[in-house]
Amino acid sequence: MLIIGAGGFAKELLETFHAKNETDNLVFFDETITSNDKLFTQFNLLKTEDEVRQYFKVHGNQFTIGIGNPILRNKMLNRFEKLGGKIETTISPLAEIGSYDVKIGIGCNILQKAILSNSCHLGVGCIVYYNAIITHDCLIGNFVEISPAANILGKVTIGDYTRIGANATILPKVTIGKNVIVAAGAVVTEDVPDFTMVAGVPAVVKKQLSQ
Repeated sequence: MLIIGAGGFAKELLETFHAKNETDNLVFFDETITSNDKLFTQFNLLKTEDEVRQYFKVHGNQFTIGIGNPILRNKMLNRFEKLGGKIETTISPLAEIGSYDVKIGIGCNILQKAILSNSCHLGVGCIVYYNAIITHDCLIGNFVEISPAANILGKVTIGDYTRIGANATILPKVTIGKNVIVAAGAVVTEDVPDFTMVAGVPAVVKKQLSQ
């Protein structure tokens, strides 16, 4: 498996593979690193697209994205599919996933102690961090980032590329638009329009974001 990126989120994602005993032939790609050949003195670092193509030929073309930024995750998906890669979903064995009507889009990364309830639907390329909770009948768009200990309550809808901050709470039946940033610790009680940043208790719009 190839993990794109070798920074903070990639290191967190590594723990999922370690817990599943799937670290054989695991490598990382990061073209910004020039000084080291291995991560944690164990995992090879690829730095060029030619190295990626060769790895895909020898070890299979599966990859996942170890980068947190939603827009960049989408760009990396498109880039590495053009190189012949096939994106995979990664789910920690320590996550709790509902047994009924759960849909997890391709390329999602679900970390330890995340909880997804029944009738929870995630789009492509989402991140669900440690101790985040997504309850029943929630619809999560593509490339959404749900930070540690965030609580998404029943029948919430979240648009593409939105980032939910650590310890934020989204109350039931709220709709959050696309490309929204919900600040850490915010409590969202009302719908949030596209391209905005909200913060506070209750959350209010603090600024408009560029489109």
